[in-house]
Amino acid sequence: MNIFVCIKQVPSTNKVQVDEKTGVLKRTGVLSKMNPYDLFALETALRMREMYSGSVTVGTMGPPQAQAVIREAYMMGADEGYVFSDRRLGGADVLATSYTLSQAIRSIGDFDLILTGKQTTDGDTAQTGPAIAEHMNIPHAAWVSHIEKAGDGINVTQQLQDVIETVWMPFPCLVTMEQDVFTPRLPSLKRKRETQDKPVSIIGLDAFLDTNPDNYGLSGSATQVERIFPPENDVEKETWMEGDLAEKLFNHLSDKKLM
Repeated sequence: MNIFVCIKQVPSTNKVQVDEKTGVLKRTGVLSKMNPYDLFALETALRMREMYSGSVTVGTMGPPQAQAVIREAYMMGADEGYVFSDRRLGGADVLATSYTLSQAIRSIGDFDLILTGKQTTDGDTAQTGPAIAEHMNIPHAAWVSHIEKAGDGINVTQQLQDVIETVWMPFPCLVTMEQDVFTPRLPSLKRKRETQDKPVSIIGLDAFLDTNPDNYGLSGSATQVERIFPPENDVEKETWMEGDLAEKLFNHLSDKKLM
């Protein structure tokens, strides 16, 4: 079974500045990490490889420094890694991002199964995985908490809002994994030494099947951010150490017209 896992490098802090002109995060100089939800997808892929043999390939869309998360995936056991990096891909919304990833995956080869985390901590849309499948015209399932190979496809268990649903899908297909499906393994120091010279392939728009730049980045985005700004910090603080605290609280809430 050949498995592809979409991973993403996200800021390791929520104190990230936003470019008010483009509406995108300023990632330069910000500490980053692998998207936590993608760890569950990667762990699932590695366990399926152990059970059914095959290979695990990981890929991320981002600047060249996103090689760091590919290296982390190598330390966990991934076989191959790619960074899809091109200035023309920048500023993409969910539609353009999912189309980019679908084109990038197709340019690498054929995969039986594509796994993603259910969402990312910087975007939180939970739409990119299913949108990739729609662009590739393959079946998909979201919020999956259990997965197993069954003939020429897989059985998956979905955690829907009111019910738990089990479905079968043929290969190739895409699945977005829930958190806590497995406990992700830690990166191995032994594998770090073994893979320190392992290449990370960096490919851009010119390697895709569709090389029209109008379909990518800001040009290919169906949505545009009209205005974005950080929230104002207008928190007021008072400390009461003496007196009738209940009465002070009552008077304070009354003055604020909160009761």
